[in-house]
Amino acid sequence: MSRTLALLTLLSSFPFLALLSNAFSPENPTDRRVLVLLDDFSIKSSHSLYFNSLQTLGYDLDFKLADDPKIALQRYGQYLYDALILFSPTIDSFGGSLNAAAILEFVDAGHDLILAADASASDLIREIASECGVDFDEDAAAMVVDHTSYAVSDTEGDHTLIAGDNFIQSDVILGSETIKAPVLFKGIGHSINPANSLVMKILSASPSAYSANPKSKLSAPPTLTGSAISLVSVVQARNNARILISGSLSMFSNRFFRSGVQKAGNTINHDKSGNEQFATEISKWVFHERGHLKAVNVRHHKVGEADEPSIYRINDELEYSVEIYEWSGTSWEPYVADDVQVQFYMMSPYVLKTLSTNQKGVYYTSFKVPDVYGVFQFKVEYERLGFTSLSLAKQIPVRPFRHNEYERFITTAFPYYGASFSMMGGFFLFSLVYLYHK
Repeated sequence: MSRTLALLTLLSSFPFLALLSNAFSPENPTDRRVLVLLDDFSIKSSHSLYFNSLQTLGYDLDFKLADDPKIALQRYGQYLYDALILFSPTIDSFGGSLNAAAILEFVDAGHDLILAADASASDLIREIASECGVDFDEDAAAMVVDHTSYAVSDTEGDHTLIAGDNFIQSDVILGSETIKAPVLFKGIGHSINPANSLVMKILSASPSAYSANPKSKLSAPPTLTGSAISLVSVVQARNNARILISGSLSMFSNRFFRSGVQKAGNTINHDKSGNEQFATEISKWVFHERGHLKAVNVRHHKVGEADEPSIYRINDELEYSVEIYEWSGTSWEPYVADDVQVQFYMMSPYVLKTLSTNQKGVYYTSFKVPDVYGVFQFKVEYERLGFTSLSLAKQIPVRPFRHNEYERFITTAFPYYGASFSMMGGFFLFSLVYLYHK
């Protein structure tokens, strides 16, 4: 009986083990297993175009209600998913063991998050966004209003349907193909701390926008105005986890994907909004299909040698090289840039050199070890907009010359040599005169 029970337990664990075997790994950094939490299963059909685009790209979406009591992000200490999509703006409490702390821990473990809110966003959703560096308008009834950059519509009369086209200028984040049509947005705005370099505004409101309750008259100046309002933001954490935060769930809907758009004051009427292209491209970035770097084969050695030494001597000539690749979504491609630098560092950089590249992913340089001995580090700290950061450090000691390694005669010491020999000569002459002269 006990053997049968053990066998059944082992067999039941096979699907779980197979699931873990396809997990996110450094060799294949694109997220594949994605948990989607919904307020209602009707969102699965009303936003089906967006979900279908992700599935076409190869993502395995697992749809669950946000209050499902069986929700679990991890089992036996292993995460079951690579990324999480929260399309449940009204949820007050998640089901199962999931809560705000568990989601933040999920991100801290290096996994990615897409969060979409709207005017009915709960305190729980606002708390998660706040912990990620984004603050939604404190007024629960507020929405983004724009009387000059709204989308022309027969039904939307309060100018809360925004036609946004203030995109971040980054091919890495939004793709190389320009988004020609404005993005339809209807929801709440948020602000970010300018001092926080980890948060970036991807889609900003126009200078004429403001955040307020569209159904009531303004009794005081709104707290969020102009381009300070972010409609869609992203966060790239220090562990390279990526987060997308949008103030509009409708932005991902089939209705907005298929809808034509004409921006107020503009005669161009686009047959299709830019929502589908925008949502798909930004999701590729969040799920690490673009902008993910890795560094391998860090090497250093003396000029003319091939083996890496255990210690350098001051004034040695050395060579340093590293290979950097970018994930293209399917394979690793050579990363080409002209701003990768290496530091030879001890308390502060003694040497700072820009690395040359052979256009095939190999970066290299050579320099002389400074005339200072101690424990140094080769350091590469690379941060570029839209790319994962690289932080490489390799420690190496530097020793002074040994007593028998100095030159036999040092040119700069010739005056001292002359003084010594002149002193000896003078003493010899003085001795002769003193001894033999009467």
